[in-house]
Amino acid sequence: MAASRAGKLQKTRPGRQSTKPARKHAPATPGGAKAAASTPSSVLNLARKVMAIEADAVAKLATRLDHHFIEAIDLILRCTGRVIVSGIGKSGHIARKIASTMASTGTPAYFVHPAEASHGDLGMIHSTDLLIALSYSGESAELLTIIPLIKRRGAALIAITGNSRSTLAVQADVHLDARVDQEACPLNLAPTASTTAALAMGDALAVSLLDARGFSADDFARSHPGGSLGRLLTRVGDVMRSGANAPSVPIKASLHDALREITRTRMGMTAIVDAKRKVVGVFTDGDLRRTLEHISDVRRVGVAKVMSVNPTTIRSDQLAVEALKLMEERKITQLPVVDARGRMIGALNMHDLFRAKAI
Repeated sequence: MAASRAGKLQKTRPGRQSTKPARKHAPATPGGAKAAASTPSSVLNLARKVMAIEADAVAKLATRLDHHFIEAIDLILRCTGRVIVSGIGKSGHIARKIASTMASTGTPAYFVHPAEASHGDLGMIHSTDLLIALSYSGESAELLTIIPLIKRRGAALIAITGNSRSTLAVQADVHLDARVDQEACPLNLAPTASTTAALAMGDALAVSLLDARGFSADDFARSHPGGSLGRLLTRVGDVMRSGANAPSVPIKASLHDALREITRTRMGMTAIVDAKRKVVGVFTDGDLRRTLEHISDVRRVGVAKVMSVNPTTIRSDQLAVEALKLMEERKITQLPVVDARGRMIGALNMHDLFRAKAI
């Protein structure tokens, strides 16, 4: 019985080719939508449109700056505590960047996540602090949960939103209008132009505060000791050798004394100074090789007779990159460092610049 049934099944199984045409499936994009045909020109056109929309949003933002921006700057300058910047989602990423920019340009600031604030981080905010809250809608639930608690503590509030009638804007001490006509997203949904506008507003605040505080290039370098920007702003005085480590001999010294000073400091040169420590010459390893071609007894020769006069020097307040450029132009590897009167206060070697990672 089983065998006969198996036979029947085998007779019905031989594959019959269907007369229906095979169904073609279009490649799907994330979310199940069919991929739209695109060409290199359409991609570039869309990219240019995105940039144009965002540039227009920032340009219009600039025209709307008014007394509210001045009030925000004054409020931050009067703040005796720290500036806390907060936001959720894409606004949170922008808030982090604004806090980082402020911190590196003279305004103590840090980011606090609004959701984490509701679970203990609210203790980081004190009455002397100031909160900058970012929310394009002005209705982010996570921010609105903590705003009353922060206001109750006495901290000031600056809101950056796209809706001046929103709950967040109304509760703020100062509201900064960062609305945009449209997002750069073709669906007008993904935060694009609005986040660019918020970022530009934050940068405007940071730079205005930098100027108001008199924040200098030296201050910036001290805030960026490990970065390339900090290295570009490193001064000669930060990396030079000073005191006993800076080689020098008096103008009446012998050539032998100069050689001992070069050996002691292992710098490849020594400065020659007068009674007021003004640099009047230098003597280098190269000068020694040239001198030995016609002088055999270095003990009987004064260094003043064989030194290089009118030496190249540099000031301690000049940039390290300027020192490097000077060395390369003059084809030298050492420089005496002098003050405004030409008096020696230190010495700089090419290796000192490399060791300090100033170049």
